[in-house]
Amino acid sequence: MVAKFTHKKALFLITGGLFLIGALLFMGMVFSLTTPAEKAGRSCTLVVPRGATLRQVADQLENKGLITGKHALLLWSRLMRYGRHIKAGEYEFSAQMSPLEILHMLARGQILTHQVTLPEGFTVSQIATVLAKKGLVNKEQFLALTQDPEILDKYGLSGPSVEGFLYPDTYRFSRDLPPDLIIDTMIKRFLKITDPLRPRIEASGLGMREVITLASMVERETGLARERPLIASVFLNRLQKGMRLESDPTVIYGIEDFNGNLTRKDLRTYTPYNTYVIRGLPPWPIANPGKEAIEAVLWPEKTDYLYFVSKNDGSHHFSKTLQEHNRAVMRYQKPGLSRSPKTS
Repeated sequence: MVAKFTHKKALFLITGGLFLIGALLFMGMVFSLTTPAEKAGRSCTLVVPRGATLRQVADQLENKGLITGKHALLLWSRLMRYGRHIKAGEYEFSAQMSPLEILHMLARGQILTHQVTLPEGFTVSQIATVLAKKGLVNKEQFLALTQDPEILDKYGLSGPSVEGFLYPDTYRFSRDLPPDLIIDTMIKRFLKITDPLRPRIEASGLGMREVITLASMVERETGLARERPLIASVFLNRLQKGMRLESDPTVIYGIEDFNGNLTRKDLRTYTPYNTYVIRGLPPWPIANPGKEAIEAVLWPEKTDYLYFVSKNDGSHHFSKTLQEHNRAVMRYQKPGLSRSPKTS
């Protein structure tokens, strides 16, 4: 009986000891998971590459001083099966955060996004420059994708690029977002904005390409909202009369590496976009217009204007006749700078 009692007592002590050790280990793990690395810790960013394992991420966290020990984090993530749910992307963590908070952020994919505003009238090249400066894309790679036949075919675009169909707006993108998804986001925004306008586009007698091309010209000609329907009326009136559109921005768009100085030679040099040489619209949009410019083409002012010239204060003088236009050119343009009769 004594031996049997001693055996039971030993078994009880061993079991109790193991339970106590397990409880202490569990409490230690909980303490480690809920205790920040620093009470007044700094914030820093961490990029989790696609395909990275949790162990690799834990190494980064430890090296940056965001956690003091990775073993508890790895054990807990294994127990809770967090490891397979880690989302790639750029994160902003603080050493004041507990490892458990950091783990939850990684599992939920609470990645850092960056706001970027793309103004109306920017070209694809200008958009690429802005995105590249934000560190969101490689400019050359982005530009190549804007001309990718597969991407163009995906959206039913038959032109040389997505020019005109990247809707200008304020977006939030993460740095790990593939550039084709950035393009996709902007084109889908364009489609959402223009979808309610489709009945009006069909009634106008113009196709979507023609409307967006005209809108892009309006956008590049003026920054004044009140002038857009007037500019649109000039272009539409000239098209109706079979006149050349003679728009400087179209000429500039057709010049590779334009240096900022538009010359008479440029106006006479043929490119598919030089509306001083070609008749009708250029073959494709020259910029990415906003909703107001598109609506200006669809609901232009009813005018007899055929010409406009810059007043050099951001606004324009509109004329019905060439004689009136020439007087306006002499009035508003410095001697020696006026060119042949034109719209802008």
